[in-house]
This record gives sequence, structure tokens and C-alpha cells, in this order.
Amino acid sequence: MVVQNKTLADYNGIQKASILMIALGPERSSKLFSYLKEEEIESLTLEIANTKSVDQTTKDAVIDEFYELCLAQQYIAEGGINYAKELLEKALGNEKAVDVIGRLTASLQVRPFEFVRKTDPTQLLNFIQDEHPQTIALILSYLSPQQSSQIISALPPDKQADVAKRIAMMDRTSPDVIQEVEKVLEKKLASLVNQDYTIAGGVDAVVEILNTVDRATEKHILETLEIEEPELADEIRKKMFVFEDILLLDDRSIQRVLREVDNSELAIALKGSNEQVQETIFNNLSKRLVVMIKEDMEFMGPVRMKDVEEAQQKIVNIIRKLEDTGEIVISRGGGDDIVV
Repeated sequence: MVVQNKTLADYNGIQKASILMIALGPERSSKLFSYLKEEEIESLTLEIANTKSVDQTTKDAVIDEFYELCLAQQYIAEGGINYAKELLEKALGNEKAVDVIGRLTASLQVRPFEFVRKTDPTQLLNFIQDEHPQTIALILSYLSPQQSSQIISALPPDKQADVAKRIAMMDRTSPDVIQEVEKVLEKKLASLVNQDYTIAGGVDAVVEILNTVDRATEKHILETLEIEEPELADEIRKKMFVFEDILLLDDRSIQRVLREVDNSELAIALKGSNEQVQETIFNNLSKRLVVMIKEDMEFMGPVRMKDVEEAQQKIVNIIRKLEDTGEIVISRGGGDDIVV
């Protein structure tokens, strides 16, 4: 098809995207493809193949629109909707700013509770600490792990594990529920609600929070969950520290861990690790032992991924055990940065 003598409003999203890809050229476009889903790549490729030519005016209009949307998204990330609108009005004028914000929020979906992301966690705590644990869990699911960790650490001990459990078990939340919760905080700033269901929470969310809180809070929450939800606690523990996180330990701690690890298990575990992990571990072993383990890795041949994961998990369990007994400390947020 020949895309000429049309206004920008005549093109749909996929057509604009294909024009943008054409305008950017193959090298830049190929990099963008790596961020797209398979079905999106197929649709774009088909559209590009069917686009025979694009006039310069259309190219310029598409690029300008793309730039404006990127600019608006950056402003929203920095300070929310009102901040973005204020800056865009200065740059593009009031009418254009409203149009860009409208198109952006309709297509990219601004996250709920965007207006509290710039709020100090201590101030936010005053607003939500007396709310129902489910309400607190919903709000924390949309905040950064750093903000959430500060708030959950300041909650009463009996509420900490309850909130963490609700975050982990949260799946989809309807716009109506989000709107009700946002009304509690509407005195601070105007809010914008998604028009579609949004996914928040889950095990990964609570893991990120627990990785940031202080060790005492983390331990209390996990011990409580082990009693109330043992399977959930086990799933959280497995995700909290993976084998590659051994890079968070200092040399002294790594050497302490390695004293508890069987050499054959270590060889299997290292078989599936990256070069940085291997180098870090080898630097904490004697030269003779390094030679032996490297020979074991070379001569053992192909190893099933399941066996590698099991060996790595055994080492992770040793690390967790040594941390629980206070023999090592994993460097993490929340002031837990002293190694003993």
C-alpha cells in the first residue's frame, strides 16, 4: 500500500509504528524488536512489508508524535500526571499537552497510586497504617520496593506478616477497588485510575520488599508465614536468594560457605553459573582446589539442568543457614550492610 496524502489521524497504531520503524532505519529498528512480543513483531513485520513508501511529511509527524509521547512518559515517571501536564504545557501549549496526556494514558496506562510515588514513606505511613491490611497491601504493591520496605518495617509486628502474605497472594485488582482505595489518599493529589485490570503484588513483589527491609523484619515475617502459610514461605525463601547472589557476599563469607560445600556439588553448581560467579568462587579457593574442580567440570561432560539447580539450591540453603546463625551477613538494603 502507498501511504501518502493522508493526515496522521488516518493511521492506526500498528501503521504508525511501522512508519516509525521505517523512518528509524533497519539498525535502530532491529534493536526495538528485541523489546516486543512475538505477535507484535509479526504484525509489525507484515505492516512494514505492505508499506511501499512514506512521504516525508508523514514521517515527520509520526516521529514528532512519538517524541511527545516519550517526553510525557518521562515527565510522568519523574513526578506524576500533574507534573507532566505542567511541563508539557510550557513546551507544547495547553491544548497539545492535554491531547498528548490523553493519548498516553489511554494507550500506555498510567499505574495507580502514581501520585504517592513522590511522597515520603514516613508521611504516607501516617495515612495508611490504620487501614485494613488488604488496603495497605494493595498500596504497597504499586510502590517501589524501597518505599514499601520502609513502610512495612514501621508497621506493628502483627501486621507485617499479614500484609506481606496479602501482597504475595494478590493477583488482579479491579479498577473499582483501586478507585475506592485511591479516594483515601485523594487529599494529597488528584489521581488517575486505569480503565483496565492491572496486575500487582504476587510472590516476586513481596520478595523485592523483603530483600530491602532490615533482617529482623524479614525474619519475623518469614517465621510467621512458615506457621500460617508454609508453602508460601518456602516459595518466598527460594526466590529471596538465588545462587548468583553469592556475589553479594564478601570474600570472608564466601570462604566460610565453601567450607560447608562438597567439592563435587560445587563443580556441578558452577557448571551452570556465569563467568563472574565462577571467578569469584575460584578466587576464594586454593589454587590446587581450583585446578581439581575445573578438571571435574571438564570431565563430567554434559549435566542436566535439574542437577545443576539442585546443587546450587543446596549451596543456597547453606548460605541461608549460616546467615540465620549469624556467621555471615548478606549485604542488602535496610541498613544491613555490616559484614561479620
